[in-house]
Amino acid sequence: MKTHYYLGWFHHFFPEHLARVIRGDLTDRQSLVMISSNPSLDEVDGATERSWLDQAGIVFDDYHLINDRVSKEDAQSLIQQASAVFLLGGNTVKQNEFLKEYELSDGIKRSRAVVLGASAGAINMSAKWLCSKNFGYDVEESSVYDGIGLDDFSVLSHFDLENNMELVQSELSSLSEEINIYASNKDCAVRVKGDEIDILGDVYLISHSKIQKLDETL
Repeated sequence: MKTHYYLGWFHHFFPEHLARVIRGDLTDRQSLVMISSNPSLDEVDGATERSWLDQAGIVFDDYHLINDRVSKEDAQSLIQQASAVFLLGGNTVKQNEFLKEYELSDGIKRSRAVVLGASAGAINMSAKWLCSKNFGYDVEESSVYDGIGLDDFSVLSHFDLENNMELVQSELSSLSEEINIYASNKDCAVRVKGDEIDILGDVYLISHSKIQKLDETL
């Protein structure tokens, strides 16, 4: 059964009830593969996201980071063998370009691994997402990017919804006529397991230009 976690950003690790659910889903812990959102940087990233798992008692036998110092062939092989794939937070556009350059999306979709994404990573897991300067992107004109498409919806993750609700609704109105959008702030999660969708924290559904807060189910 395919399991996907669309995460916000956690400043004080996973809350225990979320950690418990993730532990239950991550029964195979042979290999964790992390995908960079800043693949050309020299420093190793993923320390924060890995600390969340460590704090939750989720430890893997092997850890791998895919960036541009890993060959495309090796990256694709690591995805095939992964127990879990974690798309890291950071630069959404760079990560999107890297996924396309390394042709990783199809392998991730075919994989039996549990797939997690934080912030930028969660956004790129979705089917489509809006790149707009009002969401902090360095662009003049808004455009819609294709994500991996693990599930047929869009994600706006780790954005200050409480102080920008009208902006969010206005910006995403057009896309929401085409596809459902799950919008969340930090310390939130959307879990898709099979046909079920579970919610943690303040998550809103935007559909056909209407916005509603969803009840927590995790």
